[in-house]
Amino acid sequence: MKLSEIKDILNAECLTGEEHMDRTVFGGGGADLMDDILSAVAKGSVLLTGLNSDQVVRTARIAEVGAVVFVRGKRPKESILELARSYDLPILMTDYSMFVSSGRLYMNGLRGLDGSW
Repeated sequence: MKLSEIKDILNAECLTGEEHMDRTVFGGGGADLMDDILSAVAKGSVLLTGLNSDQVVRTARIAEVGAVVFVRGKRPKESILELARSYDLPILMTDYSMFVSSGRLYMNGLRGLDGSW
């Protein structure tokens, strides 16, 4: 699924990486515990999270996540967005909860990775 489709499905705002909206992600998952992300196969996926910290961006980079969506309208600080830009990591934000966001993406064809998220 293209990031542009995810943006539309979630009525999301693109905060960084607008030039990457044609990037394809191959699955998705939601987590607020960064250990959960590191223990899952996350390469090329989209991460939904409500955790608003620079650790999300750092962990996403290590896990080779394709994009991060902050849920529940949690707008990251500019320092977090600057870090994401330095890693060339697209960041989106939606007002939907993690549960609703996951459901909307699933209903539109995006699947989870290995079930551990």
